[in-house]
Amino acid sequence: MSIVVTDQQLYIGRAHIERKYLAKVTILMAPEMLLTRGRNADPSAFLAIRFWENKGIKVELNDKADPTPYWLISSRKCDELARALKS
Repeated sequence: MSIVVTDQQLYIGRAHIERKYLAKVTILMAPEMLLTRGRNADPSAFLAIRFWENKGIKVELNDKADPTPYWLISSRKCDELARALKS
């Protein structure tokens, strides 16, 4: 699964979203990631996770036309990815 951040878009594999719709970016370490993708998961969220990755980020969306509340993305480089999305 490739993750690409441009000035305008976030691409994860073939999925993409305009960055103007990204609201809050939260880094999740193993315990929070486990809960967010398990017991506390929202079934309408977009999941780009790999079961062997134990950390990642949660990107909350701000798009009234999109019922997806957040994207949950697993990544070994979650700090780097969060910085890229916040810049």
